[in-house]
Amino acid sequence: MGGDGKVYTLAEVSQHTTAKDCWIVIEGKVYDVTKFLDDHPGGDEVILTSTGKDATDDFEDVGHSSTAKAMLDEYYVGDIDTATVPAKTKFVPPPKPTESNQSQSSDFFVKILQFLVPLLILGLALGIRSYTKAPSSS
Repeated sequence: MGGDGKVYTLAEVSQHTTAKDCWIVIEGKVYDVTKFLDDHPGGDEVILTSTGKDATDDFEDVGHSSTAKAMLDEYYVGDIDTATVPAKTKFVPPPKPTESNQSQSSDFFVKILQFLVPLLILGLALGIRSYTKAPSSS
């Protein structure tokens, strides 16, 4: 197809997401792969799920051959305006509670119990004693 070096925004590329009009973005370049959909060994759905976004990671993760990469040249239509492509965000998992935090909270709980349990036993013993004590005759 041979592109003329036109620069497209991601919004413009995102308008081409059907089997009859399919554009993808790989490594900053825009490709019209509509004619290739039927010939793609993985089927057209694989490509269609990569439309409307930067498909570089999807393309690289599959491990395409150098022949497949060379085939892209015939479908090239232009470049992507990188300012319109959202920055890749790396997933950062939430921090896990460390064992030291867990042990500190369990240590505190144990210390409270060590203080309160004897007091409860003492209070119970005094209560039973005063309840069961016979009235003294004076």
